[in-house]
Amino acid sequence: MELRVLEYFLAVAREQNISRAAEYLHLTQPTLSRQLKDLEDEFGKILFIRGKRKITLTEDGLYFRKRAEEIVSLARRTEAEMKNPDDMIAGDIYVGAGETDAIRHVARVVTQLQQEYSGIKFHVVSGDSTDLVERLDKGLFDFCLLLGAIDQSKYEYLELPFYDKWGVLMRRDAPLAGKTAITAEDLWDKPLIISRQIPNNARMMKWIGKPISELNVIATYNLINNAAILAEENMGYVLTLDKLISTEGRNLVFIPFEPEQTVGMTLVWKKYQTQTKAAEKFVEAFSAYVRGQQ
Repeated sequence: MELRVLEYFLAVAREQNISRAAEYLHLTQPTLSRQLKDLEDEFGKILFIRGKRKITLTEDGLYFRKRAEEIVSLARRTEAEMKNPDDMIAGDIYVGAGETDAIRHVARVVTQLQQEYSGIKFHVVSGDSTDLVERLDKGLFDFCLLLGAIDQSKYEYLELPFYDKWGVLMRRDAPLAGKTAITAEDLWDKPLIISRQIPNNARMMKWIGKPISELNVIATYNLINNAAILAEENMGYVLTLDKLISTEGRNLVFIPFEPEQTVGMTLVWKKYQTQTKAAEKFVEAFSAYVRGQQ
């Protein structure tokens, strides 16, 4: 299995058409078709369903696309890093981050770093901790900014002196909108829109005081922007962190929990991993920034 064949496969998966993919790759259609057939023969799996006008991926094809994207991404990163001169501090820094206002602190550090080392490029990918940690473990991220507890045995880490507060995002005309704080009991009979990670968050579940099966959970989300729209459309109450959504000019209000529920955050990276010079500088700069905030 060659890297170029993976790129052929991804082009076809993206274009959903052999002719368009062949044109993009500057190959003849028969050559591309043969490469794809050889790939399927190598695995003994059918990766594509070939229609008259459109090609779709089978279940095996969908799985393989995810793995191919990871392999190609890691290969490109490795190639770019190896081509950097030994005495040059440059390259890409990839950070996976949960949704948090604390990303502004990362941005401040990166801005300062880029003023000194203009060849450093920064890439941030948002997601929940399960997805982020999986990609970190595979070497697709240099760092992750995670909320809550971490596995200290697996990672090097830098605890950050920043905290987010839990609360509820709701319409301004919702029955609970006049309160200054929300208790768990306030939510027991309300239609709830929750992060898909909340059921696995022991601290949050203890605060709520009821199992998920006894709550009226009408929807789940992994990123807050769509959940905020659900709240605006009067679907229900969104359990979320503060400062993620600006309510100014919108028919929304955020009200914190009572008693106050906060979540800490940590910058983590793999133990025993050889870091690029750019990544090393990022750790140094972020550590200095954190010391200045304490």
